[in-house]
Amino acid sequence: MNEMTPPSAAADSLVFDPLSPSFIADPYRFYRRLREEAPVFRTAQGFWLLSRYDDVVFSLRDRRFGKDFAGNIARRYGEDRLDEPVFANLSRTMLVLDPPDHTRLRSLVTKAFTARRVADMRPRIRKLVDEQLDRVADQGAMDVIRDLAHRLPVIVICDMLGIPEDHRAAFLAGSNVSGRVLDPAPMSREELDRANASITMANAYFDQLCDLRRREPQDDLTTELVRAEEAGDRLTSEELRANIGLLFGAGHETTTNLIGNGLLALHRSPDQWQRLKDDPSLIPGAVEELLRYDSSVQMTGRVTTTEVEVGGVTLPANESVIMLLGAANRDPAQYADPETLDVGRQNVRPMSFGGGIHHCLGAQLARLEAELVFTALVERLPTLELPEKDTPAWRGTFTLRGLHRLPAVWH
Repeated sequence: MNEMTPPSAAADSLVFDPLSPSFIADPYRFYRRLREEAPVFRTAQGFWLLSRYDDVVFSLRDRRFGKDFAGNIARRYGEDRLDEPVFANLSRTMLVLDPPDHTRLRSLVTKAFTARRVADMRPRIRKLVDEQLDRVADQGAMDVIRDLAHRLPVIVICDMLGIPEDHRAAFLAGSNVSGRVLDPAPMSREELDRANASITMANAYFDQLCDLRRREPQDDLTTELVRAEEAGDRLTSEELRANIGLLFGAGHETTTNLIGNGLLALHRSPDQWQRLKDDPSLIPGAVEELLRYDSSVQMTGRVTTTEVEVGGVTLPANESVIMLLGAANRDPAQYADPETLDVGRQNVRPMSFGGGIHHCLGAQLARLEAELVFTALVERLPTLELPEKDTPAWRGTFTLRGLHRLPAVWH
C-alpha cells in the first residue's frame, strides 16, 4: 500500500469521533477496525492515525517526527489562538518542544526521577497508601478515584515539588487537569475559557511557590528549578512556571487513571482479581498488563518534519500524525489474545508511557505507586467490589482516559 492506493470501501466508513459517548466508553472496537482496515489512516479532519504497534514504535523513535506545537495549534484552531493562555503556557513545556529546548528542560528534572530516587520513595509511598485506606477502611465504602487514586499521587508529587502541606487542600479536593487541551478535537470557546481561567489560577499559585522557595530553599524539585532560573542561562521565568505546572499535572493525573482503569479492568475480569489475591507476587507484572489493557494515555501526537514512509504509506512533510498508544497495546501482531486481561502475561512492553526522547519521566514512579496500591488493596480489602463496574463514569476526554468516579464497597 502507498499514498496512491485508493482506500477500501470498508475504510471509507471509518469515522474518527473520539469525543462521542460510544467511543469514550470503548475506543478499542474502533482501534480494531483501524488496524484491520486502514492501519495508516487519514481522517476527515486532516491528520493521520497510526494503530499498529510496530508503526507506533517506529514513529516515536524516528527524528523525522517532531512536535511543531505552534503549527498544530494553528491547524486546529487558527493562527489567532496561539496567544490563548492555555496554549502559551503549554508551548513552554518540555512536553511539546523539540531539541535543543526539550533536551535543556528535561535535563533539569531527570535526576529527580532516576530509578534509585524512585526506589528510595517506596517506604514513604506505602505509608501514604495505608494512610488513605485508614481514612475509609471502617466505612465499608469509598470512591476509589476521590479517596485513593487521586489523593495518593497528588500527595507524592506535592512532596517532590515542595508544596507545603497547608497549601494542598485545593489540589486534593479534585482533578486539577483538563485533558481536553491535549485532544485532537478542538475545544469549544466555553472550554477554552475554562482552561484559560484554570491555567491562570495555577500559574499564580506556582509563581507564589517559586517565590517561597527563593526565600526558603528546601530539598525539593522546585528549589532546584528556581536555582536553574536564577543562574539565568538554562530556564526563563515563564518556562519555570510552566514546567512546574506540567510536572504537577503529569505527576498525578496519569497515575490516578492507571489505578482507576486498572481496578475496573480487574473487576470486569474477576478471575484475574482472584489471581492477584491468591498470589500478590504477580502484581508488578500485572501493572504492566493493566497499562497495556486500558492505557491512561491513549495517544500522543507528532508532525512529520520531512517526507517519511510508515507502514507502507508515504506521509508528506508537515502532516499531523497521531500515534494511538491504546491501539498499539492491543495489536494481535504483538500480543496473543490482546483483548483478554492476563495478569500473568509475559514480556509486556506497553506503549502507555510513549517512547523516544519524550518517554514519560515519571513512568517508574507511576508503576511503583500502582504496585503499592494494588498490593494494599488485595491485602487489606480482599472483598472489595465495584457496584458500577458495568456502567462506569468515564470522563469526557480522549487523550487522558480515566473515570470521574469509581464507587467501591467491601465487608
